[in-house]
Amino acid sequence: MVLRTILIEVATMIEARIERILRRLRPAIQQDGGDVELVAVEGDVVKVRLTGTCLICPSREHTLKAGLEQAITAAVPEIRAVEHVS
Repeated sequence: MVLRTILIEVATMIEARIERILRRLRPAIQQDGGDVELVAVEGDVVKVRLTGTCLICPSREHTLKAGLEQAITAAVPEIRAVEHVS
């Protein structure tokens, strides 16, 4: 029971750190008519949903990997990848 509580607290802290990073990056994405939302953290993979103009943007993969993934993995070493989900 104690271990389960600790694991839930750690997961919550990781999600909070990811949300802070997304809040910092969101204005640049919104400036181009898009947005990003955290869908889930599954192990060491973050699942995000890109919306708005991001759905048709030819730079979507670059935003995902060079922007979001790079910022998140640098700040949250427990995370190794960021993936887009529909």
